Amino acid sequence: MSFGLYVLGYLIMIVGLIYGATILHVPQHWIVVAAVVLVGLGILTGVKATRQKDTGA
Repeated sequence: MSFGLYVLGYLIMIVGLIYGATILHVPQHWIVVAAVVLVGLGILTGVKATRQKDTGA
């Protein structure tokens, strides 16, 4: 799976969670904090899942 596709899926999930939090009247500053944390987590897991294994010499 490509990194771009992985991040796109994560972003779609984050947008859905932001929408749900907005409907539940969660304060905006908490929504922003959660979104930043989830974006970072998505990048970290995306890199981990899509990196190429070193062949070693």
